[in-house]
Order: sequence, then C-alpha cells, then structure tokens
Amino acid sequence: MNLSNTQLTNMYRKMVAIRIFEYKVKDLFAKGEIVGAVHLSIGQEAVPVGVCTALKRGDYIVSNHRGHGHCIAMGVDVKRMMAELFGRETGVCKGKGGSMHLADFSVGMLGASAVVGANMPLAVGAGLSIKLKKTDHVVVAFFGDGASNQGTFHESMNLAAIWQLPVLFVCENNQYAESTPASKVMLVQNVADRAAAYGVPGIVVDGMDVMAVYDATRKACDRAREGKGPTLMECKTYRYMGHEEGDPWITYRSEDEVEEWKKKDCINRFKKSLIEKGVFTEDKAAEIEKDIEKLVEDAVKFARESPWPKQDEALKDVFVSPYY
Repeated sequence: MNLSNTQLTNMYRKMVAIRIFEYKVKDLFAKGEIVGAVHLSIGQEAVPVGVCTALKRGDYIVSNHRGHGHCIAMGVDVKRMMAELFGRETGVCKGKGGSMHLADFSVGMLGASAVVGANMPLAVGAGLSIKLKKTDHVVVAFFGDGASNQGTFHESMNLAAIWQLPVLFVCENNQYAESTPASKVMLVQNVADRAAAYGVPGIVVDGMDVMAVYDATRKACDRAREGKGPTLMECKTYRYMGHEEGDPWITYRSEDEVEEWKKKDCINRFKKSLIEKGVFTEDKAAEIEKDIEKLVEDAVKFARESPWPKQDEALKDVFVSPYY
C-alpha cells in the first residue's frame, strides 16, 4: 500500500506533535503545574505513529504508563489530553486519570494502565469481543521490554494464540526496564524470540524508522483481519529522557549512549527522507513545527482556563453500577 503525500505529511505532523507536546509537559512538570508521575516518550515517536497509521476506523489500542504518544497518534484531542494532565474536568477522563490513565473510547483508545503489563489482558478481551462480533477489526497492546517479563504477557500471548484473536502485541523495547538493561533480565536476544513458544510470528523492527514500523504493522494487521491470530512485534527504540521526570538516568546509562541514539533520531530521519522525495520542503517542515507549537500552546491555555472537577462528582465514572 502506497501512502499519499498527504498521509506521509500527516505522519510527520503527528510525530512532531508528540515531541513538542512531551517537551511542553516536561517544562510544565518542572514548574509544578503538572503533578504526579510523568513518563515521556521523546525519542520513541516512530512507534505509535507507524503503528496507528496502519490501523483503520473501528480498531482499538491499549496503552501503558508512557502513553501520551499513543494517544496523539490515535487521534485523541490534544487540548483534552493536556486538561487531563492538569486534572481539570475538561480532560479526557474528567481530571480523574492523569498522565498514566488516559482514555478516549471515541477514537478507539481503550485506556492506559500504570500497572506494568496490566493492559495486555484488556487487549485480549477486546480481541475476543471482535472475534465474537465477527468484524475484521484489530486491537494493539503497547508495552515495554520490562512488561515482557510479567506473567500477564505470557498469559495474554498464550490465550490470544490458542483462540486466534486479532491482537497485535507491540513491544517498545527502549532498552531499559526503568533502570535495568534488558540484557540483564532475559537471555534471549530479542523479546520477539519468545513468540515461538506460542506458535505465533515474532518480528523485530527498527523502531527509529517510522515507515518500517508502518509496513510491519500493516502486514500483521492483514494477518489478524484474515483470522490468523496475533503477532508479537518488537520495535527497537530509545527514550532520550529518564524513565520518568526526576529520574537520575545518568546513574545507569552514559551521555555518550544517549547521543549515539540521537544520531538515529526518528523525526530527523523521516523529515530528511520526505524532503528528498519531494513530499514537502524544508520551509513546509518548519511551518508544520510552528503550527504544532501553537496547537500545544493553545492546549495549555485551554487546560489552565478549564475548571477543576466538582467535589460531588469525585466518584462518578469511577465504579461500575451493578445490574441488580
């Protein structure tokens, strides 16, 4: 499938939107305007954009603690995302979720979970609903290399495999489970190697190349839509920041290592490719970046001016009402 210049430009726009949004959140957190744990995805933008571009209307995703990029790539409104981080009632979860529990069912974003590995069983449940409804939709579960060592990963992979559910397990291997190198907690070279134990395809993708991620996702989705079951896709990527804001990352990795990964920066790489192919010019790229900066600043203004949740609504939308 060849993407149009408009689609390619939109992919670039979303990658830039994720990065500018994340840097703004970093700044607001440092100033104390955003409270609670914040996990940034700066450096990893190619994965959510590449994956979500390959999805179609009606497909679903579930996210994790590092989910801002997944939301933006899936089409969640940036203003309502920012309002949620500010804890305001105009947020996507009415100020009750915060950074690690964003959700927007209207665009197929079924929610994020701060508990490592907890989203994968939810993806399997969504996959089962798709199969029972006999539609051709798919669900994507985003998780990190650390989550691949949780029991929920293995249970979810096994159940999705034996029931041939349309689930795409996307491991964003950013090389560290918080501060622990992946090489110290698993003996296989790749997380994707574990797919063989469940009889499903396991593929490794350059997570710093958005088109490689897109192509691999499209093939996995085609397979799932044909009723052939799940795929485990590992995207080798890197986070430029710490595990969370305030993390002294220099204690477990070197500045030289970070700089080496930045040389493969996914946004610069994609922009260079699009300019060389004549999709847009350097001036157009600068214009896009300027537009996104305004979009994010408008989101901050919207969040700051939004009201706080009312006290009497504190428990609304938190518990499911019983049927009896």
